[in-house]
Amino acid sequence: MQRQRSGGRAPLRPRQAGFTLIEVMITVAIVAILAAVAYPSYVDQVRRANRAEAKGVLLENAQFLERNYTVNSCYHRTDAACASAANASPGNVTLPHTQAPTTGTAKYDITVAYSADAPCTLGQCFTLSAAPTGSMTGDACGTLTLTQAGVRGSGGDFATCWQR
Repeated sequence: MQRQRSGGRAPLRPRQAGFTLIEVMITVAIVAILAAVAYPSYVDQVRRANRAEAKGVLLENAQFLERNYTVNSCYHRTDAACASAANASPGNVTLPHTQAPTTGTAKYDITVAYSADAPCTLGQCFTLSAAPTGSMTGDACGTLTLTQAGVRGSGGDFATCWQR
């Protein structure tokens, strides 16, 4: 039953609940603007986190090689003189981690290169490298490197790639 206004006027229509099309469109536009601002920041944070994990794996592998040097007087045992000096059998030292992250999908491939060139003798020098792969391919920092002397390098801006 409809209510009647006082004074004999026509009955009032019930007020409808809901949103107008304009209100919904404005809300969608605001959400789209917020997403457009937030998404690049999110992607940058994910890349920085992946890069930080690769740097951690490089440092862990460098510590492993330093421990090997302490025991065998060289970083790897492929050189016969190094092997005999350390009284160890010749053979390559296997890195504990060959990818970053250490489990799951690789975002960086970790490799080591030994050098016997001057001033390095008997395999006394190494360079660890973390090459981007998978979702990190095309990262602005490129391949991250770390030497036995602690020298860090990358294919991008040093401050962006190593110090952040």
